[in-house]
Amino acid sequence: MAAYSYLFKYIIIGDSGVGKSCFMLQFTDRRFKSQHDLTIGVEFGARSVNLEGKTLKLQMWDTAGQESFLSITRSYYRGAVAALLLYDITNRESFESLSRWLNEARNNANRNICIMLVGNKTDLEGQRQVSEAEAKAFAEENQMLWMEASAKTGHSVDNCFLELAKTVLEKLESGEYDLNNEQCGIKVGNANFKNSLMRNSMENKQKCNC
Repeated sequence: MAAYSYLFKYIIIGDSGVGKSCFMLQFTDRRFKSQHDLTIGVEFGARSVNLEGKTLKLQMWDTAGQESFLSITRSYYRGAVAALLLYDITNRESFESLSRWLNEARNNANRNICIMLVGNKTDLEGQRQVSEAEAKAFAEENQMLWMEASAKTGHSVDNCFLELAKTVLEKLESGEYDLNNEQCGIKVGNANFKNSLMRNSMENKQKCNC
């Protein structure tokens, strides 16, 4: 098993059809699937990244956007430390649903969950129905990060996940998370354990050389 410093649990939420599954697939596999079946319940993905000298394993839960699956997806909120809230820049209705999704997240997730608002499908700029200015204003009003991206071309997809991970890491290092709480959405990885063993070994060798 590859060593990692921390595992961060993400949840991807938003209306059906905004591109959540394609967004995750672009990040995990660097590919785009034009025909994607509707998510039934929850799909899973993972990828390890290097950030600020640490190896982070990002574990993602892609949730179904249909109302009929809300009772299933709600159970995944509490175990997540971060959320990507997606809307389709060419679909006004998906933007107008954001308040409902945000309430779902904040009512069911951990108090310290980090949320990024993501406008997907920038490759369809000519069909835009949601301006950058109003989306950014909504994000700022609700204390969220914000970015636009394209699951089809891969534009800024990595940046969305990495900027969110950076925010979580900053909060972690400032002591905002209780790592003893299994529901905090962060798991201390084997890299930290391995590094601790290496430090102890070096300290023991130095003592022996004295």
